[in-house]
Amino acid sequence: MKSGMKLLALVAVLFMGALVIGGCMTMSGYNKAISLDETVKEKWAQVENQLQRRYELIPNLVETVKGVAGQEKDVFLGISKSREAYFNAAKGNSRNDQIKAAQGLEGALSRLLVLRESYPELKSNESFLKLQDSLEGTENRLAVERKRYNESVKSLNMFTRKVLGRIYASLAGVEKAEYFEISDAARETPKVDFSNSAADE
Repeated sequence: MKSGMKLLALVAVLFMGALVIGGCMTMSGYNKAISLDETVKEKWAQVENQLQRRYELIPNLVETVKGVAGQEKDVFLGISKSREAYFNAAKGNSRNDQIKAAQGLEGALSRLLVLRESYPELKSNESFLKLQDSLEGTENRLAVERKRYNESVKSLNMFTRKVLGRIYASLAGVEKAEYFEISDAARETPKVDFSNSAADE
């Protein structure tokens, strides 16, 4: 009888130990999921700071170019639409929509900057050159923050793809995050066709 009681006590101790260890592991995994998610949010906030700076510079740059190359309506319209899409996405707190809008702007922005090759007046326009320098500095900082954000997204997504990580993330209400990648349009050399503009004049 005593050996039976000892065995029962041992089983109870082992069971309690397993519960404690399991609870600690769950708590640790839960906390890690929260921590990774907060890191992604923090890095995204830094990306947003640079995107905000970019969007504040663009209207001044567009106005400067309009003074010289006013007939390039398609370029200005593309930038205006991309800018509006970004702020609409920001109001709706949709990070994925903000990423898509920012990617759409990159192609339009590169088309704006390539206009300086077709309009020599822009190369000597002091306002344009200052704005271009500011924008290039912002784009460099944005590239750094985008890299840091994507690294934190990678850590979170790797964690949520693991068997236990998926469970912990689910318990914490943490979801997989989307990478902020350079759009295909931004990778291509921008082409500006002036044939329609010439015909309109």
